[in-house]
Amino acid sequence: MEYNKASQSAKEKKLRRKEVLEKKKAIDEIIRKATSVTDHLVSFLPFCQYQRNGLSVYLESGNGDHLSPPTKKYIQNLLKVNMERYYGHEWPTEEKVKRREMGVPEARYIFVRQSNTNATNDQIKRPEDGLDDAGIEQLVGFVHYRFVVEEDVPVAYVYELQLESCAKGKGLGKFLMQLVELIARKNKMGAVVLTVQKANEFAMNFYTNKLRYVISSISPSRVDPLIGAEKSYEILCKTFDPEAKGKLEVNNSPNLSNAQKI
Repeated sequence: MEYNKASQSAKEKKLRRKEVLEKKKAIDEIIRKATSVTDHLVSFLPFCQYQRNGLSVYLESGNGDHLSPPTKKYIQNLLKVNMERYYGHEWPTEEKVKRREMGVPEARYIFVRQSNTNATNDQIKRPEDGLDDAGIEQLVGFVHYRFVVEEDVPVAYVYELQLESCAKGKGLGKFLMQLVELIARKNKMGAVVLTVQKANEFAMNFYTNKLRYVISSISPSRVDPLIGAEKSYEILCKTFDPEAKGKLEVNNSPNLSNAQKI
């Protein structure tokens, strides 16, 4: 009898290991397929132009390992202008991290260019056209996102959403995030995840109130409030299915750590 129980237990463990490996393989394949797409905007051409509230822009895709030196410089400058004050003394270190992050092969970009004329879909440039060839007008912002795995859930992680002052307050940020959510859903991601500095109260309000993102269970303040209190950021998410919700939103109470829940 004891032998049969041990044998059954071994079989169950082997089966569970197989299921875990198969699931991991399936998730890795979802990420691989999403990352292999050169231009995610091709599937959303009607969204590649934005003309509202006195702002006329068009969108183009980019990849981290194909950024030209002028484009990298633009990204660095805009990050410094927009983010240095929120990081404070941490900025010099963080700036180096962001420089490394911007050019990795898996980085995907949506670049926003201002247009003085009405650009047709045929005029919208693709990555192979070169981001710094003669274009309609100048860059006024960008989104940097990647397809990664968080808590065994494939997600689109938004590393940066940065806009020039001339493009702010016109609904463009919300439009871009909604576009990222569409891209995430089309590529079978379970959620969109992003990090926000606590000091950036405008951004926190934008994501949590306007876009209905929530502080994720993987954010330091949810994992352990004592540790979270020492961190300068929160991790937010918007989930698209019950499994992702259960893994990324559960225990979403700011006053109760995982240790306290056991």
